[in-house]
Amino acid sequence: MMVHPQFSPELISFGPLAIRWYALSYILAFVLFIWLGRRRINQGNTVFTKEMLDDLLTYGVLGVILGGRLGYVLFYKLSHYMQNPGDILKVWEGGMSFHGGFLGVLVAMWLFGRKRNIGFWRVADFVAPLVPLGLASGRIGNFINGELWGRVTDINAFWAMGFPQARHEDAAVAAHNPQWAEWLAQYGMLPRHPSQLYQFALEGISLFVIMWLFSKKPRPVGQTSMVFLAGYGIFRFIAEYARQPDDYLGLLSLGLSMGQWLSVPMIVLGIIGFIYFGKRNEPLK
Repeated sequence: MMVHPQFSPELISFGPLAIRWYALSYILAFVLFIWLGRRRINQGNTVFTKEMLDDLLTYGVLGVILGGRLGYVLFYKLSHYMQNPGDILKVWEGGMSFHGGFLGVLVAMWLFGRKRNIGFWRVADFVAPLVPLGLASGRIGNFINGELWGRVTDINAFWAMGFPQARHEDAAVAAHNPQWAEWLAQYGMLPRHPSQLYQFALEGISLFVIMWLFSKKPRPVGQTSMVFLAGYGIFRFIAEYARQPDDYLGLLSLGLSMGQWLSVPMIVLGIIGFIYFGKRNEPLK
């Protein structure tokens, strides 16, 4: 069993001020957004300009941060934040929801399109291929922080990794499983899936390759967005089988996690939307 490297959450520290890996992963995501956006603009077949791209990033940053935080509060720890409303502002402690950030970005794209007089789906089709590498960056940030670890797996599996940060949770689950209790007594931690790396590979790298190749050719307006919607939902749904459910939620109905239930509408709407926009056959310009 491998052991998580236990990176320091701070890249550089200047007394009370510090640059954290988690913050750096967001900065890298925004840099990748600009870099890939400029490449798409240089390829042509788009109404976007580099000046518009910079403006769009501003909208996107606000959508990601506000939506991601609000989504985490509402979807995952509503009771905690209702009792401790001041904690909502403590974003440096982590706690961002992709699904909330996704909704925030949808609002941001709508506002941007309205300002620039560009249809929402044309904005979304331009943005969709730029997003997955940013998601990959975020998952690496999760791994460095040693958070969002995976479920317990076989001690002999080559991918098995112990997370010292999970010792409290290890003890709780081992109390109900003699085999796990034996492993915990022997190794001091349980073998888990490094699910952050699975999500990096699936919803990050794999989805980026799919999106980039699909969007290289002119497509009906809206279809590129639907590929992202369904693709992310499918990859997230799969990865959630290896990711440890939040201890304050556990598994919900049908044995699915909150992340899986939030991904189901994305998959369904993505597939239906792909077919719908294909039948409309309005070419992307």
